[in-house]
Amino acid sequence: MSDYKDLNVWKESMDLVENVYRLLKLFPKEEIYALTDQLKRAVVSVPSNIAEGQNRNTDKEFVQFLYIALGSASEVETQLLIAKRLSYIQNIDNEINQITKIRKMTNALINSIRRKTN
Repeated sequence: MSDYKDLNVWKESMDLVENVYRLLKLFPKEEIYALTDQLKRAVVSVPSNIAEGQNRNTDKEFVQFLYIALGSASEVETQLLIAKRLSYIQNIDNEINQITKIRKMTNALINSIRRKTN
């Protein structure tokens, strides 16, 4: 079995973490324990769940963790959209495109695992 660090979707989600953390530096200080904290947890959850799932005992468990990663990616997207609406950040196109790519890659991985196990 390969290492989770070899998965392109994990690598892409790690890049997203870096990009979101850079954006968070632009947020107002009063958001440090609110939206900023939620965004940090959600974005870190994406590669963390991919890694944890890949190291589980069964493909079924891996798929379950991939679905959690998908949910976290949607959470990040929503929180970025909120931050943009509140004018904390201006341009999130790159991050939204990354999230879309991560979703597609995650869904493809889920489908690949399911085909393998059926």
